[in-house]
Amino acid sequence: MAAASVVTQSASRPARDDGVRVVVVGKGGVGKSTLTAMLARTMARRGASVLAVDADEQRNLGSTLGLDAATLAAIVPLAANADYVEEKTGARPGEGAGAMLRLNPNTSDVVDRLSTEAPDGVRLLVMGGVARAGGGCLCPENALLAAAISNMRLRRGEVVLMDTHAGVEHFGRALARGFDRALVVVEPTLNSVQVGLETAHLARDLGIGTIDLVVNQCRSRNDRSRALGHVERLGGFGFDSISEIAFDEVALTVEPSIGELLDDSLLAAGVRELSDLLLGTHSNQAEGLVAVLGAG
Repeated sequence: MAAASVVTQSASRPARDDGVRVVVVGKGGVGKSTLTAMLARTMARRGASVLAVDADEQRNLGSTLGLDAATLAAIVPLAANADYVEEKTGARPGEGAGAMLRLNPNTSDVVDRLSTEAPDGVRLLVMGGVARAGGGCLCPENALLAAAISNMRLRRGEVVLMDTHAGVEHFGRALARGFDRALVVVEPTLNSVQVGLETAHLARDLGIGTIDLVVNQCRSRNDRSRALGHVERLGGFGFDSISEIAFDEVALTVEPSIGELLDDSLLAAGVRELSDLLLGTHSNQAEGLVAVLGAG
């Protein structure tokens, strides 16, 4: 991937993108990492240039994409890269309290300098540290995380897809403003749907305009209806789209890597349709950079 595909601009010139920025939210354990990795490699195989960014402290997206243990062990998260954080913000991690920070640092080189190559040509960037971003902290690593996402400028056919751990309340408005679409992932259970609705409302409160529902791990034709029934009983929500993805027992036997699921699996068919929805196309070829931001 050429780093020049990622362009930043100053806060005085907000980006007007033709691309799509998507954050994936929902209850822990509903399959967000698997879905993110499937989307990343599916889009890459269709010709897209894919950047997968892991924003979870557990940092498991790399193994889900199929990276080996030695490669994973060598990765230093962006937020823990003290030299890079200081270079860009003027302060080292943990030293931001009371300091003057560059809150709109130039992060155009972040892909070139800090990403790792994953299968199918996907680039992986591990961010780390996002969980503290919602508490109003102006620490340097969080300023850098916000800039790295919100300053990316996307062209038509380019997508930012970021998977999170449960909820979006840890984002805060600085990170959330980098996204215009939320993918709410639920299982067809009451508890899962309840958390999904909470995250959907949080996403809307943070100004994310388009909110889609994905009913994941459906074992029967009734599971989609069951999930939507829970949505209605919990007060309803105006989702912009509703998708379903079948439960695939093979996913339990091949984890953590999703490599064996990509060619011929129940998951693959649903992920291809979801990719078309996010890209706004039914063609087999995506255009340009697709940045997939992921977490566990």
